[in-house]
Amino acid sequence: MAEITAALVKGLRDKTGAGMMDAKKALVESNGDMEAATDWLRAKGLSKADKKAGRTAADGLVAAKVSADGKAGALVELNAETDFVARNAQFQTALAQIAETALSTDGSTEAVAGAPAPDGDGTVEDMIKRLVGTIGENMSLRRAARLSVEKGAVASYIHNAEADGMGKVGVIVALEGDGDLEEAGRKVAMHVAATMPAAATADEMDPALVEKEKAVLTEQARESGKPENVIEKMIEGRMKKFFKEVVLVEQPFVMNPDQTVGEFVAETGATLKGFVRFTLGEGIEKAEDDFADEVAALTKGA
Repeated sequence: MAEITAALVKGLRDKTGAGMMDAKKALVESNGDMEAATDWLRAKGLSKADKKAGRTAADGLVAAKVSADGKAGALVELNAETDFVARNAQFQTALAQIAETALSTDGSTEAVAGAPAPDGDGTVEDMIKRLVGTIGENMSLRRAARLSVEKGAVASYIHNAEADGMGKVGVIVALEGDGDLEEAGRKVAMHVAATMPAAATADEMDPALVEKEKAVLTEQARESGKPENVIEKMIEGRMKKFFKEVVLVEQPFVMNPDQTVGEFVAETGATLKGFVRFTLGEGIEKAEDDFADEVAALTKGA
């Protein structure tokens, strides 16, 4: 067998834009033949995939999947560069398969990316690379999550679904208890989609977020010039109002504002085990001139 040198691997990477490990594997499979290795990468959809990896992928879709027994649910976000690709049937099929795969993992992004690919060829990450090579846009599995219960139900909700089980906003909710809780869970999931709670309970709130809000409210209260004991009561009352706004179980239920979400869940005989909400692309900074810059680069000197 021909020796697969670093220079040979580099040469193939420069020619195809494939990743180092993919280039090495292609050369091994092709016994060091550069042309055969190039064809191997093209067949696998890996050629030029890495060259697209630096481009911002802030579009795409969020998908939710619940297991057949209703005891587990997964949420995944697969990003692409444009909404056009997000509407592509091949992209949506891959996303549905990834969401199904996430059900059999611990739900972490790393575990889902490293799970066996649904098509049986490598991992989910490898499958996404092949999709990049086929469709021609950068893509990434940005995040994933999973919830499960021993008894009860995990329900899902996709807001303004663009395809079956996928859209721009996705939620899964886990309710622990006896009886049929799927419909109740779906109602809570719809509430979560609408109100964007920061945590399920006050105890689960990010301490840094709580302290930041308290500091702001304290500063506002002190500007009133009232005595310190009055200021303390003002802050206490305002923090209670803050928790009612951002803590799920304390929020007025959107379907019946006369009761809280916590009261609604208790009414069903269940307890809220947790929720996850993904909004597509949240937190990703996308340069608006990405496409213009790309066109300019292609036409420069023409």
